[in-house]
Amino acid sequence: MDIQQQIKALSEELRKHNYNYYVLDNPTISDYEFDIKLKQLQELEAKHPEFAEADSPTKRVGGEVTKNFETVVHEHRMYSLDNSYSKEDLLDWETRIKKMVDGEVQYTCELKYDGASISLTYENGRLLKAVTRGDGTQGDNVTANIKTIKSVPLKLKGNYPAKFDIRGEIVLPFEGFNKMNEERIEIGEEPYRNPRNTASGSLKLQDSAEVAKRPLECLLYSIILYSNNSPFGRNAEGKEGLNTQFESLELARQMGFKVPDAAKLANSIDEVLEFIDYWDTHRHDLPYETDGVVIKVNNLQQQEELGYTAKAPRWAMAYKFKAEQVSTRLNEITYQVGRTGAITPVANLEPVELAGTTVKRASLHNADQIEKLDIRVGDEVFVEKGGEIIPKIIAVDFTKRPADSQPTQYITHCPDCDTELVRTEGDAKHYCPNYNGCNVQVIGRIQHFISRKAMDIEGLGGETVALLVNEGLITNYSDLYELTKEQVMPLERMAEKSAENLINGIEASKQIPFERVLFALGIRFVGETVAKKLAKHYKNIDALSQATIIDLVTVDEIGNRIAESVVDFFASEENRMIVDRLKSFGVQLALSEDVLANQTNKLQGQTFVVSGVFETVSRTELKKLIEDNGGKVSSSISSKTSYLVAGDKMGPSKRTKAETLNVPIISEQDFLNMLI
Repeated sequence: MDIQQQIKALSEELRKHNYNYYVLDNPTISDYEFDIKLKQLQELEAKHPEFAEADSPTKRVGGEVTKNFETVVHEHRMYSLDNSYSKEDLLDWETRIKKMVDGEVQYTCELKYDGASISLTYENGRLLKAVTRGDGTQGDNVTANIKTIKSVPLKLKGNYPAKFDIRGEIVLPFEGFNKMNEERIEIGEEPYRNPRNTASGSLKLQDSAEVAKRPLECLLYSIILYSNNSPFGRNAEGKEGLNTQFESLELARQMGFKVPDAAKLANSIDEVLEFIDYWDTHRHDLPYETDGVVIKVNNLQQQEELGYTAKAPRWAMAYKFKAEQVSTRLNEITYQVGRTGAITPVANLEPVELAGTTVKRASLHNADQIEKLDIRVGDEVFVEKGGEIIPKIIAVDFTKRPADSQPTQYITHCPDCDTELVRTEGDAKHYCPNYNGCNVQVIGRIQHFISRKAMDIEGLGGETVALLVNEGLITNYSDLYELTKEQVMPLERMAEKSAENLINGIEASKQIPFERVLFALGIRFVGETVAKKLAKHYKNIDALSQATIIDLVTVDEIGNRIAESVVDFFASEENRMIVDRLKSFGVQLALSEDVLANQTNKLQGQTFVVSGVFETVSRTELKKLIEDNGGKVSSSISSKTSYLVAGDKMGPSKRTKAETLNVPIISEQDFLNMLI
């Protein structure tokens, strides 16, 4: 056997032992024997680097140093999940689902592991990249660190799609976490607070050799394909290959991924609840942290039919186990001012351990909540983590209230600028109306403007924004575009290179598309989704700025509250001047020619329901064509539906409902002909 063959054979043998140990939990050789073979492979590769494979088992030991993690846009968005906390929530969800899809609905129940979400991309059976969830649209490239995790296959087994993403959680088992803390305590270091945060922090360590020392594991749960014609996993139409989520989990196992075997099929919500009840008790026997159960519609075609909201898939729901509760003392109530002027009262608590973290603060939301709880400084309060993430006060222990306790008086003036607060009828929050003179609001708006989902200005963070405002260098976000390197270099922690990066980042932000600029402006109630709808409808900032409330409410999903907020924003002379300055600096305040070239008003005023499997275009592409041509896509048929676009395998109930309501049923080709 020549050297190249030796290296190949030894690599394959070590991969097999890795899989047996880290995925199957069934080692067939001792650790000592494995280490000897690994060392042998390292020596052979060192002498003959030309024969070393890109996915060699020796890469598991790390050594690559990453100083700055590249931001990568997810080719397939990583959505959040809607949460439920009761049987009633799940029954409501099931009712919504059954109104939207035909036939029986089966569910896949999976445990919700509490770790750091990751998206792995494989091409031709090899790991191409690993990206953190980030904001769901883009995350950090942590490939070098992920390669050190032994349960992540660098090379796949058996049959696999040409290219696909697989999503999962990076977790730190209790045993490994406890061992890490024992070692830290032994050398006099502070112990880590909880496995989840430690796992998440591990992914951003600069030295992958340090990551390799941590006993991280990767548990996978979702395959997403790049090709609509692949016979594997989930394609855009469910045309061929696997038909269910449960089958996709089995495929992932066959390819070599570590997929928890707790997943179970359920034929009803009652069976789902049996699964939840079982694991609510038995989760404490698991080697990892879990905080609930994820329930998914099992049929992949039904998943496609149900689609997504702006934030989450309609076909999945996370059931959260009851949150842990503790009691502690309320020491003080302070008040925060948001970028819109909204006042949020904050409870400052006697520090207390809760769900693996030390809790010192909790939101009290608004004056009504304070009154409802009758909460007062000095009270003993019960605190829980909503969904085991955000701490909240749920009640007061009145048996321990001090005799001299006084009711809480909500503040009347802004804690930053001392302007008298206002509260409009029907609004839960108090507001500081000093829009341009309240320093906290000014800083908050600029911080929102530069944030990742908005202008994403590289080299400029929240602390630097505060410094720029406090030093008098900027008073609003349009001032950013007049900054020079010489102006920012004297700032704290600002060297020549970082100052240069900041100015370059500001310049690069001029290419950010209009819908994100519109979101960045910080108009109250105009989030990402609303900004996209307004940008698409009005196409440029001038048309939007001249729109009346009556005009705005005719736009899909724009109500009075949003319309009034947009009109109020452009009624301000100062806001109009800021927008004009942005325009003069070259910021994108209109849809690009490329986007406009693909948009028409041919379908304006018409509402479509899309159902079934299509041949010429995918369902996703068909929906985009409707929206690009001014139409609206609806998930359910009503008297307002203009057309039902029917594909192959469309359920009979949709056809029956369309016929009952006299909604025209058209084919895919009929629809495409409408665009000619």
